[in-house]
Amino acid sequence: MSKSSTSVSISTPIFLIFLVLKLTDLIDWSWVWVFSPLWVPLACVLTFFFLAVMVSYIASNFIK
Repeated sequence: MSKSSTSVSISTPIFLIFLVLKLTDLIDWSWVWVFSPLWVPLACVLTFFFLAVMVSYIASNFIK
C-alpha cells in the first residue's frame, strides 16, 4: 500500500492571505505584490540557474 502526500510550500498560504487581504480592501497593494509569493521563488530559481550557466560558460571558455 503506498501513501501519497501533498506538500504545500509556504508561498501558497502567504499568497492566499495576501489575496484575502486585497479582496477585502485591507491592503492597497498592486496585484503584482499580491501574486509575488508565487513568482518570487520561480524568479530566484531562474536567477540561480542563469548564474550557474554563466559561471560554467566562463569556466569552460576562459580558464584553461
